Amino acid sequence: MSKTTQNGAPGRPSGQGSGLVATAAIWIAVAVVLAVLPQVFSSGLAISTMCLMEIMIIFALSYNMLLGQTGLLSFGHAVFFGLGGYLTAHAMNAARGEHAPLPLEVFPLVGGATGLVFGILFGAVATRRSGTAFAMITLGIAELVSSSALILRHAFGGEEGVAFDRTRVLHLFGISFGPQEQVYYLIAGWCFLSMGGMYAITRTPFGRICNAVRDNPDRTGFIGYNTTTVRFLAFSMAGLFAGIAGGLAALNFEIVTSSAMGAAQSGTVVLMTFIGGVGNFAGPIIGAILVTYLQVMLSDITGAWQLYFGLLFMGMVMFAPTGIAGLLAMQMPLVRAGQFHRVLPWYVLALVPGLIAITGVSMMVEMCFHLTVNTADGPQMSFAHVAFDANSPLAWAVAAVLLAGGFWLFRRAGRKALDAYGSALEKARSGRAGR
Repeated sequence: MSKTTQNGAPGRPSGQGSGLVATAAIWIAVAVVLAVLPQVFSSGLAISTMCLMEIMIIFALSYNMLLGQTGLLSFGHAVFFGLGGYLTAHAMNAARGEHAPLPLEVFPLVGGATGLVFGILFGAVATRRSGTAFAMITLGIAELVSSSALILRHAFGGEEGVAFDRTRVLHLFGISFGPQEQVYYLIAGWCFLSMGGMYAITRTPFGRICNAVRDNPDRTGFIGYNTTTVRFLAFSMAGLFAGIAGGLAALNFEIVTSSAMGAAQSGTVVLMTFIGGVGNFAGPIIGAILVTYLQVMLSDITGAWQLYFGLLFMGMVMFAPTGIAGLLAMQMPLVRAGQFHRVLPWYVLALVPGLIAITGVSMMVEMCFHLTVNTADGPQMSFAHVAFDANSPLAWAVAAVLLAGGFWLFRRAGRKALDAYGSALEKARSGRAGR
């Protein structure tokens, strides 16, 4: 009997069927989770936070099409996010009343079309270069557009932005989109469709060529592909999905301001992508959820929350350049081989001193912030519900000991964890080879 007959149809990998089933199961699970979340977390703050998370998921995944898939580092991706939001707001104001040509449910397409058009215009210039030149061109475009938002007041509304009322537009099925829960399901539907669309693009031949341009543009050119055209198409599609995210943000907040396309917004999407994991499709999703949650929660706890983001970004780039998704992917061979239990105690052992070092850093940051910004409140402050004098040398000594001691123990425990990981990985590979 031939090998083809034994293994099934020619050209079909033996695990393809199970892989498709697993992929379909994951997407069904994602849809179920999106549908159930408002019923589990039903408070107004939770629903508003989840709406923002889903918008940022689309935004971060669109950026990953540039950086993770095609290797294009952009410092102006928020331009498409902001312009998509502005055009959506103007379209909403122009389509008031029951006889509007479009229902509210499809208005994010206005933002997507805007992002696509400007992606084509700006991409025709930016994608002629790559590397550092491309990054500088996108930075210049971002500064040009964001400064124009304050000059062209008729188009961008100046510092006040453009506001509208989403309940005064035509709606389908009698849904007013006044309650935040109804807005959540609209955003969730678009988030699911956008995620599915971007994932499908990564599985196409075009997505593979984008990876080739990222990894080796010279060799990609040698086999007959125009790398400039590939970068241009990726740039344009990234603008499309970023515009959809901007349109959803406009519908969510009912106002768009110049901050939506400023440098801070472009920096935020870079943080999300790097922290979650560049190049891994799940990475930007993880990063968007984590960063959005920290933005909402930390801003209520401390005024120095942006400093913590900088420290988190530096730590991830230095110690975990593959991001959270990369760290999780490293554990999958151990989980499949049943060897993860060998490294879990070492991970916990390294986590404890890591948390101690973070406590020391946080204590120093909060004392500096209190003494420099909140000087009117006096030196008395509290950290972790413990009151003390920020001018006390003892407080600074405790923070220094926590930082130095925790970091030293973390480095030692981290080496042990790496050794345990290598040993478990070797056993996993040897067990797989023996089968």
